[in-house]
Amino acid sequence: MMTRLVPNIFYNSLSEGLDLFVTCLGFKVLHQDARLAVIERDGAKAYIVESAEYAAKDRPQITIETDSINELYREIQSRAPHMLHPNSNRIEKKPWGAREFGVLDKTDVCVVFRQF
Repeated sequence: MMTRLVPNIFYNSLSEGLDLFVTCLGFKVLHQDARLAVIERDGAKAYIVESAEYAAKDRPQITIETDSINELYREIQSRAPHMLHPNSNRIEKKPWGAREFGVLDKTDVCVVFRQF
């Protein structure tokens, strides 16, 4: 049985990824060395990897499903309002029935929060 998908997210600099996931989104660092950080919050986990080569090839959009979208929005709006996505900077109901908003970092990594 599969229980969790854990993505690798590539950045030119580890600090860029930590800025989005730790400073903006409130993830905790479980492990960090010179080129890798393992982060986690509420069961969501990712590996932030420093690799200029792969960062140049891939700027992902990551979706996190939640059951508390209003709380997350208020938290991010107070912690890092400048990181709210310019095209999704408030909670909106989408045609497919989900309520969503997003954040975007300076490297164009996008995180969408979704609640059905």
